Amino acid sequence: MEFRISDTFTDSLSRLTGDEQKAVKTTAFDLQLDPASPGMSFHKLTRAKDKNFWSIRVSSDIRLIVHKTKSSLLLCYVDHHDAAYRWAETRKLERHPKTGAAQFVEIRETVVEVPTMVHVVEEISLAEKPPFFASISEEDLLGYGVPEEWLEDVLKATEDTILDLAEHLPGEAAEALLVLATGGTPKVAPVITEDEDPFEHPDALRRFRVMSNVEELKRALDYPWEKWTVFLHPSQREVVERDYNGPARVSGSAGTGKTIVALHRAVHLARKDPDSRVLLTTFSDVLAKALQIKLKRLVSNEPKIGERLEVHSINTLGLRLHERLLSPPKIAPDEIISQFIREASADLDGPRFHQRFLMSEWTDVVDAWQLRTWEDYRDVLRLGRKTRLPEKQRSQLWEVFSQVRERLSQEGLMTLADLFSALAEKVSTLAHPIYDYAIVDEAQDVSIPQLRFLAALAANRQNGLFFAGDLGQRIFQTPFSWTSLGVEIRGRCQTLRVNYRTSHQIRTQADRLLGPTVADVDGNVDDRRGTTSVFNGPAPVIKSFDSEADEVEAVSAWLQERYDEGIVPNEIGVFVRSDEQLSRAEAAISQTGIPYRVLDERLDVSPEHASLCTMHLAKGLEFRVVVVMACDDEVIPLQERIESISDNADLEEVYNTERHLLYVACTRARDHLLVTSTDPCSEFLDDLLDALPVR
Repeated sequence: MEFRISDTFTDSLSRLTGDEQKAVKTTAFDLQLDPASPGMSFHKLTRAKDKNFWSIRVSSDIRLIVHKTKSSLLLCYVDHHDAAYRWAETRKLERHPKTGAAQFVEIRETVVEVPTMVHVVEEISLAEKPPFFASISEEDLLGYGVPEEWLEDVLKATEDTILDLAEHLPGEAAEALLVLATGGTPKVAPVITEDEDPFEHPDALRRFRVMSNVEELKRALDYPWEKWTVFLHPSQREVVERDYNGPARVSGSAGTGKTIVALHRAVHLARKDPDSRVLLTTFSDVLAKALQIKLKRLVSNEPKIGERLEVHSINTLGLRLHERLLSPPKIAPDEIISQFIREASADLDGPRFHQRFLMSEWTDVVDAWQLRTWEDYRDVLRLGRKTRLPEKQRSQLWEVFSQVRERLSQEGLMTLADLFSALAEKVSTLAHPIYDYAIVDEAQDVSIPQLRFLAALAANRQNGLFFAGDLGQRIFQTPFSWTSLGVEIRGRCQTLRVNYRTSHQIRTQADRLLGPTVADVDGNVDDRRGTTSVFNGPAPVIKSFDSEADEVEAVSAWLQERYDEGIVPNEIGVFVRSDEQLSRAEAAISQTGIPYRVLDERLDVSPEHASLCTMHLAKGLEFRVVVVMACDDEVIPLQERIESISDNADLEEVYNTERHLLYVACTRARDHLLVTSTDPCSEFLDDLLDALPVR
């Protein structure tokens, strides 16, 4: 008998208390080991239209819903008695008549009987606006996975009812309708024959999975919120399993599962090539640690694959390899370089340059491109550096930077750019590669020297380099040409368009901070249009206050409401632009009594505390509830950065990265988002406030 688990089960399990989850897991393990055990208290659900639904008693009030046939047992849902029964009585498991995919279908005639769904029927029947999909044929709708009994409602749907309607449809159908509603063209679902297993259809594989042993089931139930370890969307699977004849990149807005793809891609390559060594890397130690934890969950029952998969931040990897292949590196801290620049520029004749400009010119141009001579600096294309520098000024600046180079040499110091350049040269001479494949997460923040090293490491091999990132979340690096460094991804770029993490309302509002498209220097365009979220939620709240005290009071009250609704502390994140605003966040959450922790660069997120941190540290985190505080004028964009600009043309880059930073902070939210400021507020909030309510 095949034992399967459904994503509806893992969703419902995650909503129970810790003790309830433990009891459910014990029952599930016993059920898998011996489904015919006399200890299993099966009860046939006579009121269910699908006669294969049964309930299993977990405790006095918790019931596990299973779908049982002679050849299979499927864990479907778990909840308190009445809610569990109601779920089963309003659904059936069936094979789609056109695509052949196994799917749960909500029974149309029962919707009016469920109080929480009454408004859907009323809106559909009373709608006065023109139907949204009147021009779409029933045959085409079936091709998108819409169940037959919902065709009439879909054809009647308007812009006011589409989001409510989508919540009652299978995932592939809901996503297709939302793509159509936003002007896109959805993919037609694959069709399988009646002889083929409906559970093996690509759309079914994202919601049903065979559990072959207790260890696999244990892994799935230990991390029910990490559904990606079990369920992979067809669009993600296509990217994961595809062969590329050169460097490739997957992009997508926040929450579309790029990291999921990177993890599965690493495992896929390790499985496909049993003798290979695979590197999974990202820009920080904190994110690398998070990847390592997730990777262990993904391959916990395949330890031999795990032995060939390495996860490191790219800087940590560089330091280790330089010590192993060349010599122990002695890296110059930023403070030392800043001191060298300040001393070298003290006697500079002519116009004065701001220290911040000199430091960034060194970091983003001179050191990044490893310029060693005046001629190199004179002729370099300063991509991402819009301040115009005539040759005379460049000559003066080179006097400063050449002295810095000399001081570093005298002190026996090197920069990380020096390190990666040396590694790139060394790696290119090795007879055998260190890694056969390299997968890079958060690729938008890879630096010039790091990319040069990665290109030398694996760019010339099939499937050698794979990048996952979002240009709209670039907050650390200035733009530069990947092609100039031998990393050509044109023709091998794909975009994910299904958002799993962020509600439709939060995503559409946050997207207003960015344009519909974002392009890199080489002309590769990330088109953000057509992205759909798979779930609905309350509209974000954006407010400005007369004083910090009023803001603190309002944020505290809003957080208390969420807490009273059942949100637990570790599902709450509060973000501010810089350390200077952290006291405002602490004041707000302190009034609630909710336990919290201020995160540092280690990002030691607590399972029992809310998290407070700066927007930069928020990268890679996610919470059900997010507050973005202190979005004041001169805070974001940061006035200090603006004042350091010596040419107005450079303001564009500052504004872009500051916008990206606010976008990153807002899109850490899954269900609830509050954005606050004091008057005058940041100009960026005007864009968010201009967003029309979805409903």
